[in-house]
Parts: sequence; structure tokens; C-alpha cells
Amino acid sequence: QVQLVESGGGLVQPGGSLRLSCAASGFTFSSWSMSWVRQAPGKGPEWVSQINPGGSSTRYADSVKGRFTISRDNAKNTLYLQMNSLKPEDTALYYCARVNYATADYWGQGTQVTVSS
Repeated sequence: QVQLVESGGGLVQPGGSLRLSCAASGFTFSSWSMSWVRQAPGKGPEWVSQINPGGSSTRYADSVKGRFTISRDNAKNTLYLQMNSLKPEDTALYYCARVNYATADYWGQGTQVTVSS
């Protein structure tokens, strides 16, 4: 079965960096676009970034453009999100998701990112 397991979240000060990972299994990872989605307390899900199957094309939400970098290692079945210059408004539960046409059909359990001094 499809499994997505995020890791790498934590508490970081404003201006700091974190690298999230998402280990995928149960499907041919290299054949699917993948996304990161986040949900802040009391708010709905917010799409953050997407990468195509080969890793050559990426997209970002305006709120993270220039600060976050999505990447993937298809040999390791792993998706990454490098987050730099973190802000308190980046505090959220971060999920990786498999993209099926215009929707995310499988999600991980999420990893918490808290940006606070």
C-alpha cells in the first residue's frame, strides 16, 4: 500500500533553516509528481510546492518562493523540502502528498514545524 512518512520537523528560531524529508513506498515513486502541503493551526490546508516525476520542474506558492526548495531523490524514493529564512507564519504541520492529476490522492501523517523565538 502507498505510504508516505515525513520527518525533519522541529522548533527553529526565525531566520533559521530546516530540511524536511518524505520517505515513499508502495508505488513507483519516480513516476509521480509530488507536493508539499501545510496546515497552520485553525486554518485550511495550503499548497506549498510541487515537483514533477523527474525533478526537472518545480513550482512554489508565492509565500515561500525564494526561501524554500523542493527536490527529490528517485533512487532513494525520497522527497525533500529545504526551508530557509523561516518566519513565524511558516509554523504548520507539513505534509507530503502524491499528486494525481490536479489532486493529492495520498498524504503522509505530517511533521510539525514551529518557528518561534
